[in-house]
Amino acid sequence: MSTLIVVNNPAKWPLNIPDVEIVAAKTYLTDGRYSDLEGVKVFNLCRHYSYQSMGYYVSLLAEARGHRPMPDINTIMNLRSLSMPRADAQDIDEEIQRVLKPLKGDEFTLSIYFGRNMAARYKRLALLLFNLFPAPFLRANFVRENEWWSLTNIGTIPYSEVPDTHKPFAQECAVEYLSRKRRPGAKRKHAKYDMAVLFNPEEAHSPSNERAIKRFSDAAWDLGINTEVIDKSDYGRLAEFDALFIRETTAVNHYTYRFSRRAANLGLVVMDDPLSILRCTNKVYLAELLEHAGISAPRTVIAHKDNLDDVIVHLGLPCVLKRPDGAFSQGVMKAADVDDLRNAIEGMLEDSDLVLAQEWMPTEYDWRIGVLDGKPLYACRYHMAKKHWQIAKHEGENSRFGKVDTLAIEDAPPRVVEAAVKSSRLIGNGLYGVDLKEVDGKPYVIEVNDNPNLDAGYEDALLKDKLWQTIAQVFLQRIEARRSGAKL
Repeated sequence: MSTLIVVNNPAKWPLNIPDVEIVAAKTYLTDGRYSDLEGVKVFNLCRHYSYQSMGYYVSLLAEARGHRPMPDINTIMNLRSLSMPRADAQDIDEEIQRVLKPLKGDEFTLSIYFGRNMAARYKRLALLLFNLFPAPFLRANFVRENEWWSLTNIGTIPYSEVPDTHKPFAQECAVEYLSRKRRPGAKRKHAKYDMAVLFNPEEAHSPSNERAIKRFSDAAWDLGINTEVIDKSDYGRLAEFDALFIRETTAVNHYTYRFSRRAANLGLVVMDDPLSILRCTNKVYLAELLEHAGISAPRTVIAHKDNLDDVIVHLGLPCVLKRPDGAFSQGVMKAADVDDLRNAIEGMLEDSDLVLAQEWMPTEYDWRIGVLDGKPLYACRYHMAKKHWQIAKHEGENSRFGKVDTLAIEDAPPRVVEAAVKSSRLIGNGLYGVDLKEVDGKPYVIEVNDNPNLDAGYEDALLKDKLWQTIAQVFLQRIEARRSGAKL
């Protein structure tokens, strides 16, 4: 993906960045050579972005051409209204109070150059604002009233308005941001597309290990897709990419969901897509979905504070209790007697108005069928942890897992694979891991996971490179389909 800096007057722009072309706004808008370019990042540094101004049209036409502008039209409009999601607004408010509290005056201006400020103490605040309003140069104004600091305005500024004392730093930030690192390998073909991989190697129960990320990245590169591992601080950079692959544990009330939504709104190919996250991360929804589709699942009662007796009547004891948004066997409890049941449900109801109760269905192992694009991808048997009834036993910060057997899809029971594919298609056409139990030859769907484990040495033990190539190929097909205007 090539990079353009669009400015009003290139002669006044002092930077010389390798592989970055500086072009006049009028030229970008009217020269057919730029209109025909594909896969271009456009950094719009025009003086103004007001409605129907030159800067406004640069971002507007960039989007129409399938280019990736910064700022995009959505950002330009959000800057006018100070529009931001509630969760982000809370994070920013907390940071504003923390870093501005020591100030003596009641007014403060923060300059932000590609997400950075000259003072280290404002580093996080500058990045938070840049991630919400991704534009090269920003100026934010704050006012204190009754000991409370408020963000009163944030807007873009042209390079000409950057103070002379700031210009060396602003130029340094621009060079650092625009001089992107590429994958090594002189003999390998130049990547046509860029993909972000959201991954946190420090996550306790990450859905992929680092070797898996490398193997996927190699497979993607061979297909002409450059991958870059990003983290939660890179929210403002999503517009630079053609696709997003989320390899962190997802949740609705979490930055992974915000990343997914923004990527989808920007037109990126994204796994997991936001609708899949919404559907899969709530077990109450899944239980209802499976029941209405006529797919076999453990008998289930939606429990709340007024129907504890129904759980015993319909399920008996022992039974399994689940938090609606639990992951990796966490938030799942076994109630052996009435006291266990009452204590567990009352504890879970502190965080959710509903709890999922399911019949006790012990098995030696659970099936996990990976499904991608509506087709079975891999099959695993996840055995229960030693002397435990789940595949994982969590003891404080330590966890023990049962062994994993990886099988060819054709060696897995056909009824298990069929049930997995059918249930995953109720969610969407993304990447899913369907957990099932098999009792007397009959499959029961436990849940559909939007963010399945893909660990090198486990899920790819049989398919090896082919697993990663298959996933990368689906990304490539969807990116190219989106570029051609085809409906996904």
